[in-house]
Amino acid sequence: MEAPPDNDVLWARALHFSHQDGSPGIAGISLAVREGEILAVSGPRGSGKTTLLRCLAGLVPAQDGEVWFNSKAVHRMGPFARERLRRDRFGWIDPAPALVPELNVWENTALPLMLRGTGRRRAKVAALEWLERLDVGDKARKHPAELQQAERQRVSIARALAPAPTVLFADEPTAPLHRADRAHVLRTLTTAARSHGITVVLATHDAETAALADRKVDLLDGRRVNTVHLPPVAETEGRAECSVSV
Repeated sequence: MEAPPDNDVLWARALHFSHQDGSPGIAGISLAVREGEILAVSGPRGSGKTTLLRCLAGLVPAQDGEVWFNSKAVHRMGPFARERLRRDRFGWIDPAPALVPELNVWENTALPLMLRGTGRRRAKVAALEWLERLDVGDKARKHPAELQQAERQRVSIARALAPAPTVLFADEPTAPLHRADRAHVLRTLTTAARSHGITVVLATHDAETAALADRKVDLLDGRRVNTVHLPPVAETEGRAECSVSV
């Protein structure tokens, strides 16, 4: 069995995953992600982007193939080991914010740090710093129900960045945001990742978002292809048109 190169923080080979209803998710995908790299996984909706990220992050085990993180075989780990890996080394941003309604904004942001064992005071300081960077510092004592959707997503992004994960998986992280907000938040996310040496795997169906990455992997129907030409989201929202070269 081939081990991944030393400079690849994530490495996957021949990943296959089908959903419970039998529909295909991903088929035979291999890729490598270098340490500190921002990699865009690009493709239209339904191309397998989310499924690939979930397999790489250990949220779901691939049904066939290998996933390695820093030379550790994620595909061999049991559910508790994968959960510990996600808690200690990975961050995740969903397309829709998933905050704990009983906690206020800074507590939601500090939660991953405290789960890692960071003291409450230190975790609060880090949380407030990231909330300020995402322009929601003034909402620190509010609860999620008191925020607008875009504000809740900014809090979710701050929560993912606060623990400085080794790898941040971002699944359409700016989907709920307006165009102007999207650009600002993406700049904050990519600048923070580069300054902290965070590796980012970013799923997007937006050509402008993909252009911010160091490198792009294109998916179509669960498989890697050479190119997928996607129009900017704001101009053709909802279309499924693409030009593909395999």
